[in-house]
Amino acid sequence: MVNQEQKDSSRRNVSEPLSRELNPNVSDSSMTQAYPKLISDTPKRKSLINRVKKLRAQLKLIYANAHCELDYKNPLELLVATILSAQCTDVRVNQVTPLLFERCRCVHDYAEISQEALEKIIHSTGFFRNKASSIRKTAAVIIERHEGIIPQSLKELSALPGVGRKTANVVLSNAFNIHEGIVVDTHVGRLARRLGLTVHHEPVKIEIDLMKLFKKEEWGILSHWLIWHGRRRCSARKPDCANCELRQLCPSATIL
Repeated sequence: MVNQEQKDSSRRNVSEPLSRELNPNVSDSSMTQAYPKLISDTPKRKSLINRVKKLRAQLKLIYANAHCELDYKNPLELLVATILSAQCTDVRVNQVTPLLFERCRCVHDYAEISQEALEKIIHSTGFFRNKASSIRKTAAVIIERHEGIIPQSLKELSALPGVGRKTANVVLSNAFNIHEGIVVDTHVGRLARRLGLTVHHEPVKIEIDLMKLFKKEEWGILSHWLIWHGRRRCSARKPDCANCELRQLCPSATIL
């Protein structure tokens, strides 16, 4: 005979929010809003839990050496390189930055270089006028408001000219090992949807969903795992599903 206490315990286990099993730092209400059907559907909830755990293990194994592929030596260089990477490949940015970093060695150099001179150096990265303007303005703000030191908070970084949430997360995670969010670029967004980790297309909503599914200490490396997989296996137009190491865990493998 099952007593009332055991029944109550059983009900709590069945209705235990997905967030508690995947990421104990996430509130129950936020996970319920993101995955309302899964919360009440125990088989689907358990299936997602198991799949995320397996995805984490596989990605960690496959991309053990995953890292930021922009070349930099300090937070300022990473900030500038990330601004340049908008609508541009990391390969192209890495071809441009050696000359730029030689010319501009501190934040004051970026604030003082002329618009024309900076445009000439970064021309091949595309949108060079806007990027040059953003870099110069950002340098001026860092000097004026932050005593020439790169800020170490998402709020302060995101407030810099030409620096949005994605760029701020890149700098915080890679230069300072601070994880306030997850970098969501085109690769991360595409992979998150294909892997069934989100249904959204808006970067912030995708980021929130991923933050609920993965532990905070994994937020930084997660974006590298997904970016590396997106570049090496799961491209936008021709995903290599036949040879994909995640095929058995990907709900999109049979339809792409």
